[in-house]
Amino acid sequence: MSHFQTNLEKYAELAVRVGVNVQKGQTLVINTTLDAAELVRTIVKKAYEAGAHNVVVNWSDDAVTRTKYDLAPDESFSEYPEWRAKEVEDLAEKGAAFMSIVSASPDLLKGVKSERISSFQKAAGQALAKYRKFIQSDKVSWTVIAAPSKAWANMVFPDAPEESRVDMLWEAIFKATRADLDNPVEAWKKHDETLHEKVDYLNSKRYQKLHYKAPGTDLTIELPKGHLWVGAGSINEQGHEFMANMPTEEVFTVPYKTGVNGTVSSTKPLSYGGNIIDKFSLTFENGRIIDVKAEEGEEILKQLVETDEGSHYLGEVALVPFNSPISQSNLLFYNTLFDENASNHLAIGSAYAFCIEGGKKMSSEELAENGLNESLTHVDFMIGSAEMDIDGITEDGNAEPVFRKGDWAF
Repeated sequence: MSHFQTNLEKYAELAVRVGVNVQKGQTLVINTTLDAAELVRTIVKKAYEAGAHNVVVNWSDDAVTRTKYDLAPDESFSEYPEWRAKEVEDLAEKGAAFMSIVSASPDLLKGVKSERISSFQKAAGQALAKYRKFIQSDKVSWTVIAAPSKAWANMVFPDAPEESRVDMLWEAIFKATRADLDNPVEAWKKHDETLHEKVDYLNSKRYQKLHYKAPGTDLTIELPKGHLWVGAGSINEQGHEFMANMPTEEVFTVPYKTGVNGTVSSTKPLSYGGNIIDKFSLTFENGRIIDVKAEEGEEILKQLVETDEGSHYLGEVALVPFNSPISQSNLLFYNTLFDENASNHLAIGSAYAFCIEGGKKMSSEELAENGLNESLTHVDFMIGSAEMDIDGITEDGNAEPVFRKGDWAF
């Protein structure tokens, strides 16, 4: 077996056994693009070997998607097929596991009218709201992984010979997900434990606020009472472990919706809605975004913030050391799955219910009463750098170092 084939097998095994952790008799749903066909076939095989009852594959194609955005009538973007939403709700209710394989070109929709993109994001967000609740309260197992596409590889490795770019991106993905190691499943167990040490420390501290300082950033984020830091592995309603993102290097919690004040600047480009948004800053007052500036993609960013009321607020606070493996690779992936794991980040939009004590069982109203944000959207953006300092502010107002020069300070 070739070196590539060996790593592909290990990667597929990781996705099935650690990512979604397929159980005997369970259905696995895979959402993917045609670019990942070889990987998908290997995953399907591994899933049945792990005892899957059924594997449902939903294919999409970048070229078809782009053609629709170029040629379809405007009104087709403000609707989302009801049957598709019902299908995923039904599968989620029956305990299926969900895997997304991302490989789209980061600027697939460059030049498309931004109203079309925001209309579709809104329509999909509304149609899939019930399904998203299943995901955001960990009722079902889910994971997001990646596979290269030519267009994506061209952006990550523009200076490499054209014929080797896709292979280079495969190698980078294998490395970032530990699939290139002798025993990746074992390596992930160890990695999980390391992240849980940070989680336990932060949960023992019960900080009332975090204060971020870096070039272009001076931001205070209040944390709700009973907030929980989480990281790496999650546990679904049946008590089965899964890994929602592969790679993952973050530990994260929720902000108190109206407790965010100051300005934060991005440190990496964000690929959102098939467009690149870069060199941007957001200013907050009592949690609400009151000012948006961007050198590139400002219009798209403004429309993201205007998605609904909740998209004017934050839903996630995540800490990632600057010396994480993905950051050390010095690669800019133009893909949030990777770039967010190289950098401290925040997310505009909805909060995860499992980031507060008892949250998995709370109604939307109860979550809101506890200061958690609700929105149709959840978009991570990167703010970390080697110059970032973060203090944890205790109940009695003392400041303790959490990050110094972009790295853990404890």
